[in-house]
Amino acid sequence: MENKKAQEEMVGFALIIILVSVILLVFLAFSLNKPKTEATENYEVNSFLQSTLQYTTNCRASSGIEKFQTIQNLIFECDLKSECSDGKDTCKVLNETLTDILKESWPTGEDRPNKGYELIINTEEDILLNIPKGNLTKSCKSSSQSFSKSKKDFLINFKVCS
Repeated sequence: MENKKAQEEMVGFALIIILVSVILLVFLAFSLNKPKTEATENYEVNSFLQSTLQYTTNCRASSGIEKFQTIQNLIFECDLKSECSDGKDTCKVLNETLTDILKESWPTGEDRPNKGYELIINTEEDILLNIPKGNLTKSCKSSSQSFSKSKKDFLINFKVCS
């Protein structure tokens, strides 16, 4: 009688072990199937903003030495409403260049780690450029850069949402 009781307890213990193992396997399967998303770090946003300001555009300066303008210089020229040496509007070139850079550097979408971004360039008086794309309501990382020329302050704000 005592021997039979011990066998029943061993069978019960084995069933509990099997049940716990199956539950652990199910949880493991669910955790491995989660999509892998890479979170954007704040330093990446800051580095992107810094390097973008030094990017050389296809706009040549219309005055003085004809050299290609950086994004930062193009911002100054856009504020002055000047044109490139080929007659293109500097604000239009700035917008097109930054839109292309953002599109290539920060692809967005529901199946991507980045759901949206927004780049705003402004002065004390007005907004020179605003490029929003995607969903900006989730957790966001941002960076800003300020600089001045001829006693006029410029501010660039860039945020990426994931």
